[in-house]
Amino acid sequence: MSTADDIIVSVCANCGKEGDDINNICNKCKVTTYCNAACKKKHRHKHKKDCEEHIRKATEHAAKLHDEKLFKQPPPLEDCPICFLLLPTLYTGTKYMVCCGKTICSGCSYAPVYDNQGNEVDNEKCAFCRTPTSKSDEENIQKYKQRVEAEDPIAIYNLGGFYRDGVFGFPQDYTKALELLHRAGELGCADAYCRIAYVYSKGVGVKVDKKKAIHYYELAAMGGNEVARHNLGGNEGIAGNYDRALKHWMISIRGGDPQSLERIKLLYSKGRATKEDYTKALQAYQAYLGEIKSPQRDKAAAADERYRYY
Repeated sequence: MSTADDIIVSVCANCGKEGDDINNICNKCKVTTYCNAACKKKHRHKHKKDCEEHIRKATEHAAKLHDEKLFKQPPPLEDCPICFLLLPTLYTGTKYMVCCGKTICSGCSYAPVYDNQGNEVDNEKCAFCRTPTSKSDEENIQKYKQRVEAEDPIAIYNLGGFYRDGVFGFPQDYTKALELLHRAGELGCADAYCRIAYVYSKGVGVKVDKKKAIHYYELAAMGGNEVARHNLGGNEGIAGNYDRALKHWMISIRGGDPQSLERIKLLYSKGRATKEDYTKALQAYQAYLGEIKSPQRDKAAAADERYRYY
């Protein structure tokens, strides 16, 4: 049963007429109502100041909501499914296994593979699922296609890279690459959104569009991509918005970005960040290094630069 409080009666701002059919709304502020177009036109000059105020408040509210979402701590970094240590963010510190769709760390990728009795076995197998590694590009691409059919966002992202670069038998096709990147991003791959942002920022196969670039950098940053977050901080720093730059860089440092630490150090040296800010940044980066470090990863990095993880 409805009450008097449930009934919303609109009022024409011009003539004062009341009723539930007063639904001719100002096209700009979307707040003030009129009973008809004639009243709206007659009241236009009187409404101008209120209209601008409504728009200002709505814009400020939207910006506040956007910033709350933008500066919210992104999803936590993933652990290696084999050693259960935090995965490094440096691309050489991880390896995507197309056979099973798992991403493992450089240490586990480098380490010998053992059977159930502890005997070292043929390491030409996936360290996670033990599937034999591909013997040719054709076999590897077939596995990629299977992962793409399974809606694996990383496989889709990598396939987009193949089209972008025209490798492994794929034609160079920027349009197809961008289509795949969008698909991967929608499935949760933050790296894909970062790549899309780069495409629009540099005009790779598309017209340069800085507004779109910022939009996709923000999507990538909110998804946890530390490079996108670092770049957003750089844009804010160039604009002189040092507080916003600092916020971005503090988040990207927690995600393992050393460049952001250097940026905060520079802000501190120029008096645009406090000693406490720099100390917190340094501690956050050291905490990240402590979580990703392991003897096996050190061993892999020492043996081959391709396994470097920080």
